Amino acid sequence: MKIPPLLCQADQTALLVIDIQQRLASAMPDQVLQSLIKHTGMLLKVANLLDIPVIQTEQYPKGLGPTLDDIQQHIRHDPLLEKTCFSCCGAEGFEQALEKSARKQIVLTGMESHVCVLQTAMELKTKGYEVFVVSDAICSRDKHHHKNALQRMHQAGIVISNTESVLFEWLRDAKHPHFKTISQFLR
Repeated sequence: MKIPPLLCQADQTALLVIDIQQRLASAMPDQVLQSLIKHTGMLLKVANLLDIPVIQTEQYPKGLGPTLDDIQQHIRHDPLLEKTCFSCCGAEGFEQALEKSARKQIVLTGMESHVCVLQTAMELKTKGYEVFVVSDAICSRDKHHHKNALQRMHQAGIVISNTESVLFEWLRDAKHPHFKTISQFLR
């Protein structure tokens, strides 16, 4: 079956987890943070099941601390890239990690919507990648900044999606061998 454009394909996707770090997380509204943790966790569990490569970044970890334990527990031995630039594209080793993944679709989760996520999405788009931003797996301290970032990315041709849509696009069919397992994550 030919897959229509603008749908995520598990065999073409890399998952990018951007800066979900302790000190940054402590500045987020609690309900927003809990949603990000839940949805990013689901994406990571499914990425592990489907052998989807994961790239992880940390923004200046000396100042912002390490990745939250709730997220780190789901990340296997994929690259962890430290950065000081806001776009992940400027991080040392990032381009090589993308090339190694050999994927043309990049799914983004992380913090903050209007800074690192936005700049990364825009730059990846200009480099020719199909970029999917998972709206319930990104956040900003201010809901207006988050909303503005989603609008800007949408206007730039970046696909704004949600966790369930991405997961079901990766599965494509209820006959998929991991369908029942993944359905349990959604309950």
